[in-house]
Amino acid sequence: MKKQDGMNCMRTVAVIGGGASGMMAALTAAENKDNKVLLFERQQRVGRKLLATGNGRCNLSNTELSPENYHGSDPGFAEYALSGFTPERTREFFKMLGLLTVVEPGGRVYPLSDSANSVVDIMRFACAEAGVEIITSCPVSAVKKQGERFLLSAGERAYMADKVVVACGGIAGGKLGGVRDGYDLLASLGHSRTSLMPALVQVTADHEYPRALKGVRADARLRIFSEGRQAAESRGELQFTEKGISGPVTFEVSRAVASLGEKKGTARIDFLADYKPDEVFSMLKAKVAAYSSLPCEELFTGLVHNRLGKMLVKYSGLGGGRTMAELSEEELETAAGAAKDFRLQIRGTEGFDNAQVTAGGIKTSEFDPHTLESRIVPGLFACGEVLDIDGDCGGYNLQWAWASGRLAGRLGG
Repeated sequence: MKKQDGMNCMRTVAVIGGGASGMMAALTAAENKDNKVLLFERQQRVGRKLLATGNGRCNLSNTELSPENYHGSDPGFAEYALSGFTPERTREFFKMLGLLTVVEPGGRVYPLSDSANSVVDIMRFACAEAGVEIITSCPVSAVKKQGERFLLSAGERAYMADKVVVACGGIAGGKLGGVRDGYDLLASLGHSRTSLMPALVQVTADHEYPRALKGVRADARLRIFSEGRQAAESRGELQFTEKGISGPVTFEVSRAVASLGEKKGTARIDFLADYKPDEVFSMLKAKVAAYSSLPCEELFTGLVHNRLGKMLVKYSGLGGGRTMAELSEEELETAAGAAKDFRLQIRGTEGFDNAQVTAGGIKTSEFDPHTLESRIVPGLFACGEVLDIDGDCGGYNLQWAWASGRLAGRLGG
């Protein structure tokens, strides 16, 4: 369709998926006034998964980002997009839209409002102001190339587009809208994908100790071992669940756990990571000397959570109604070792419904890293979680969503 008065041709851009990367792609495409931008979202409103990030606070970036924070068959694929839209530029971009942000320890960036709603709302307002037509409750069921254009089947209607951006996300978080749509649409256009795994997800383990410690939180160093080799390590907050362990430190290693497949693994937890084994032993000796008449179940009181302390005593094989004075130095060494190297046999991870991110996705080798345009279908772009790129816990995945959405939304221009 031509504009009146001899103006340039208006082109239609269809963005499929109203999550973080999709809204960013739509907003970027709309900066070109020759683009008519349609943003399709299968749910009743855009940004639903975004609302749940960071426990509802929305950890939208991380100032300490490095290439090592990203994973996939070719993590280097993400570098061009990430270097072009850095965390600093992300903060500037959101400030321009009217959203203030704050940097917390570890480089984590949050909205100053401390609410994910602020991020979603400001993106919605910006899209509306830019003229993006947001079409909700309208899943795109098919995309076909017709000559130089694309035919989209969406809901009960058909739409024609000159450019298409697939930003459907992954299958993680099914209850919040994680779907296979992006994989299926891109497969229908000739693309292929890697195997998919849940990431940033709870780890399941033998139930004896986790069930008794359900709800207990601790600062810990967590290491994952399999077949005698260390597969992953992280330090941070760990939380026990009925089925295993959760918390940021667990999410960090969950990708490695998922990749073990049928292999057996062991979680080794250090609950006193700032202290050496001999220092822990000395603290326990001092505790015995000061409180010799107390039951030995109180050995770790004041050092760790009370329920965890009692469990460490049980794990060490102590107890039996004895007092602290009755514990030998050898038993204190065993108890110190338990606090420094508490072991759980791993069963695997929770599934995609409980995962925050999908590891794996559409093969990045089939896209140009400098434009995110398909090497197979000209005019087709992809961004965000649908591609085989995933990041660590701490704002890295949303930074990839913003950066890749920004790049794809330029439509090769």
